[in-house]
Amino acid sequence: MRMSFEERLGSHLKRVETELNNVKTAAVRPAGLTVPQYAALFVLDEQPGISAAELARRCRVTPQTMTTILRNLESAALVERTPHQLHRHIIETRTTPAGRKALDQADERATSVERRLAAEFTPEERDTLRALLARCSKTLTTDPLLEN
Repeated sequence: MRMSFEERLGSHLKRVETELNNVKTAAVRPAGLTVPQYAALFVLDEQPGISAAELARRCRVTPQTMTTILRNLESAALVERTPHQLHRHIIETRTTPAGRKALDQADERATSVERRLAAEFTPEERDTLRALLARCSKTLTTDPLLEN
């Protein structure tokens, strides 16, 4: 038996993801960033020198997409990429002072979005929501369809 659109949890998850992305896009735009660029700078700030492959995993994008993101950030002088001192085939990526400034500006506004969203829930509800989303993730990442 088919499920209606309203019954499908995926349609609700996608709607909220899209709405969050739209608001974050508006939040980071004044800093001259896209949401994926902001995410990359955010992770780089926490882990300077991280490999592009690991950065892609942390930002939940493909390596090819991360290559484009990094190329654009480098062209805008927001990151610098240099070969690792010992492992020349590894390229380290770090934010520049201009990248840090853009990140700070974008993060202030993005954090405001996150705080407004969190304020809609009690601490217990936030914990429950995180737990429910973790269950969704576990179910989806262990789906038998992924074994093919």
